[in-house]
Amino acid sequence: MGSTGTTTVIDAARRALGPVGVTLPVSFTTPLSIDLQREAVHRLEHAGYHAVWTNEVIGGKDALVQLAVLLSATERLAFGTSVANIWARQPQTMHGAAAVLAQAYPGRFVLGLGVGHPQQAADVGQEFGSPLATMRDYVERMAAPTQTPAPDVAVPRIIAANGPKMLALAGEIADGALPAVQPPEFTAQARQVLGPDKLLVVGLSVVPDSDSDRDRARAIARERVSAGLGQPSYAAGLARLGYSDQEIAEVSDRLVDAVIGHGDPAAIAAKVHEHLAAGADHVTLLSQVGTDFSVGVDQLEWLAPALVGIDRSV
Repeated sequence: MGSTGTTTVIDAARRALGPVGVTLPVSFTTPLSIDLQREAVHRLEHAGYHAVWTNEVIGGKDALVQLAVLLSATERLAFGTSVANIWARQPQTMHGAAAVLAQAYPGRFVLGLGVGHPQQAADVGQEFGSPLATMRDYVERMAAPTQTPAPDVAVPRIIAANGPKMLALAGEIADGALPAVQPPEFTAQARQVLGPDKLLVVGLSVVPDSDSDRDRARAIARERVSAGLGQPSYAAGLARLGYSDQEIAEVSDRLVDAVIGHGDPAAIAAKVHEHLAAGADHVTLLSQVGTDFSVGVDQLEWLAPALVGIDRSV
């Protein structure tokens, strides 16, 4: 039954998250004022979003400390980590910190875990090893007994998974999965692998643009897909979904349009609908990495009227 042992916790997470959320714009190079972040989540809450997600930068910020501050600054927003990096803290510490947040803010926290990259393991003096074995070992050790037990609180736990093996592992040892920057065909496959009872959160990369000429937004979106294709596993995954070698090599319009939500609010809302129809429980919008924080929040606020009323059943 996953990390919590009950579908009740998963159902509660679905209700708390709603169909659409947003991820705070990511910077890997510039520290952000916490006051600026508080202002951002106030604005996003007022705009009608139900959930906000944050990333983790090893050495730059602790995602769980960040969420403790932002949870205390808001009234109803649910928050999630997308993702908390397993190299940033010991498994029992991750479990204990997540349990404290869940106890302090019932129903408002989802723990997303990610195995990250070899360099992140090296940064903390660890061996990366096999991603699957590493993640399985980490999750198993989260529940290991400690001298001072963590609060006995069920925490919805999902695993970043962009491939079939990690998806299967997420379905086995967690409450669900969090794939990102994938086409709706992958979402459909993820739902099939996970089954109907697991939580499926999808990260949708977006390029908002009010210009009626879609070429500008598509050009930026193409750069995002091209960057991802630098990872052979990403290209191989798209090939498994039926995209031809030529489409992948040329980064075709069909591929770009499938992977990235780009254009005006209606166009991005339509892409959200595609993922929900394919089986996602929740779609979180991902601004382009490197987007100025304030600009990114402005864009998410601008998109809100087209998104916050979306219904999973439509």
